[in-house]
Amino acid sequence: MINFYKNFSFSIFGFMTQGTKAVGNMDSYVCSSIQGTLESIKLVLINGRINDSYSLLRKYYDSSVINIYSNLFLNDNYSIENFIVIKINDWLKGKEQLPKYRIMSQYIRNSEKLSEINDLLYKDDRYKEIRDRCNDHTHYNFFYNVLLNDNKIYLEYRIKALNTFAYDIEQIFILHLSYLFYLNDHYMISSDYVDSLDLGFTPENGSQYFVAPFIQKTFDDFIQYNRPDIAKKIKSQTNMDLE
Repeated sequence: MINFYKNFSFSIFGFMTQGTKAVGNMDSYVCSSIQGTLESIKLVLINGRINDSYSLLRKYYDSSVINIYSNLFLNDNYSIENFIVIKINDWLKGKEQLPKYRIMSQYIRNSEKLSEINDLLYKDDRYKEIRDRCNDHTHYNFFYNVLLNDNKIYLEYRIKALNTFAYDIEQIFILHLSYLFYLNDHYMISSDYVDSLDLGFTPENGSQYFVAPFIQKTFDDFIQYNRPDIAKKIKSQTNMDLE
């Protein structure tokens, strides 16, 4: 996951964020920040602080929702008549805060554009349960959460807690990528088309739809493997050559 965000941040940097005055790509910086959060989670887990890792997991969850909300809000409001979307542009410039998490989450859940992917992501309570676990660990709602931050005591359920954490972080990763690929399928493009132009060659026919190998692998390993229903929906809605 860390390597994906690192590579993805680099690969999408050249895409302008329409609706803002930003020179670089907004999502590129968000993804590199998420990469840092995942690296922090790794360090915390190496030190055996499972409870603290959930506070960072909740930050990762929030970052994913913020990223999707800002993309969706731009998608909904950008036009020739509304060339600069003030709410998002002011957030980028540090002039305005984004809405509270609950408001952003509801905006995403109520979107007609995302209705089909939302129906699949929220067909059960997994994301509510993950959110609840993050809150339980952050606020010490149960005493065993306290114990999971002590790396010196033996706990029968430590491995179970780690396995649950692995599941939770994977599901958030799937949620973030599913929305990104569904909203911004052009982000999946390989470098073949641009590389040909840079070298003065005529791009291969259809190369603008080639998918970057690292994105195809991540799509296969996480979305296709764990959520074939979501993978099928994304492939049905994109012109990109997803296998």
